Amino acid sequence: QVQLVESGGGLVQAGGSLRLSCAAAGRTISNYAMGWFRQAPGKEREFVAVTSRSGTSTRYEDSVKKRFTISRDNAKNTVSLQMNSLVPEDTGVYFCAASRRFWMNADVQNAYEYWGQGTQVTVSS
Repeated sequence: QVQLVESGGGLVQAGGSLRLSCAAAGRTISNYAMGWFRQAPGKEREFVAVTSRSGTSTRYEDSVKKRFTISRDNAKNTVSLQMNSLVPEDTGVYFCAASRRFWMNADVQNAYEYWGQGTQVTVSS
């Protein structure tokens, strides 16, 4: 079992930045691709970003490319999501998740075995 706990969410004005963190416990995350998803009110949960087990490869949803950066520290068992130039459309609950799949195939919810409870991000206009 992998327990994931997100933190760092909050209220920010458009154009601002936030850094989300995900702390893992139970098992080392070095054996998992790690991803971030988000769910806006009334919408389906959607893929945001994923990083490979080593952290050397990443993939992003088109709308967050060049604004968001996913990173991981396997020694500290943590994953982060740096979010810059935030827009109101980025509002939602952000979830951290762990997948045993190859990172390139981990852009869908059913690729992930473990999920955190989520952290709220609200971007005001």
